[in-house]
Amino acid sequence: MPYRVCFVCTGNICRSPMAESVFRARVEEAGLAGLVEVDSAGTGGWHEGDGADPRTVSVLAAAGYDGDHAARQFRAAWFARLDLVVALDTGHLKALRRLAPTPQDADKVRLLRSYDPAAGTDLDVPDPYYGGMDGFEECLEMVEAASVGLLATVQTEVEGRPV
Repeated sequence: MPYRVCFVCTGNICRSPMAESVFRARVEEAGLAGLVEVDSAGTGGWHEGDGADPRTVSVLAAAGYDGDHAARQFRAAWFARLDLVVALDTGHLKALRRLAPTPQDADKVRLLRSYDPAAGTDLDVPDPYYGGMDGFEECLEMVEAASVGLLATVQTEVEGRPV
């Protein structure tokens, strides 16, 4: 059974699809594509079915990542099939932990930047939606930095699973 990771932001059109795309690329580079599944969702359903924000797609494409995406809303029932739920900011973290059906499910929720030792105490990835391209570029930098530590953690989990 694959190790399943879901990235979650507000509307699932900016930060979480960016994190999904970057982390999927890291998983593939590490040779874990068949062992780790990566997806994303939003805490709200305002954009369900929409593609990623064009600025997200542009920043991803410029950096060589895939930007194909359809937004969806996170559901409490998904906790049962997920190994790790990665929140992009503390608001998402709190919302997801409240939504979790059990304490064990709440323990699956982590902040993305907690995997970046250089992040210090500021663990939120700022929402770039209402700003310009520089906010999307900054978001990508934060996601890429945190993905290194996240991959190491997931790789350890995958290698520790029985075959």
